[in-house]
Amino acid sequence: MEALFTGQVLLAYSIYFLGVASPGPSNLAIMGTAMASGRKPALILSLGIIVGSCFWGVLAAFGLSAVLVHYSSLLFSMKIMAGIYFLWLALRSARSVISLLPKNKITSHQSKKPVVDCPIVVDSKKIFFSGLLLHLTNPKAIFVWLSIVTFSMESGGHSETAFTVVLGCGLIGIGVFFTYALLFSTAIAQRIYSKMRIGLEGLLAAFFSYAAFRMFTSTVKEV
Repeated sequence: MEALFTGQVLLAYSIYFLGVASPGPSNLAIMGTAMASGRKPALILSLGIIVGSCFWGVLAAFGLSAVLVHYSSLLFSMKIMAGIYFLWLALRSARSVISLLPKNKITSHQSKKPVVDCPIVVDSKKIFFSGLLLHLTNPKAIFVWLSIVTFSMESGGHSETAFTVVLGCGLIGIGVFFTYALLFSTAIAQRIYSKMRIGLEGLLAAFFSYAAFRMFTSTVKEV
């Protein structure tokens, strides 16, 4: 229990909290999903992100992430995969923006026909793996976890300290990501989203495009 409350470990928790609470691809994806699809899909996406994050955390605790860092070809491939995935997310948001733009008169006239509301079917597995891939394909997560685990053990900590940090950070991640999912799936957030949907989806498209650009350009620098 003492390992949970050492100054070094508590500082590692603080660093992780600031990292996961600040706006990033994962948080923006949760926010967008919560406002567009509701609470359940957002929580499922959050769970996938947390599992992906903890996967890299466990690898860092075992020291395997340090080995991966030395395999530049593997990290190069991961960055390419991350860039492609971020680009796909950007295109998905851009397509949503295009679908919301005003149509021609014929289309708008036809759209006046009564529409029967159908219940939204939530594909839990697809949403979960979407969140999982969001973190597994992000090589930045490896370096973040390596720095956190290494920092927490700088004062001569034992190997179990690393796993304590992973566990504690995992619980912090659950609290942060689930809070995002719950907060942005409220009726107020969804009303705001419905009024500003084009702008918000456009912002997501721009952000994920930038993230993809950073991934691709970082691989070019390594060549």
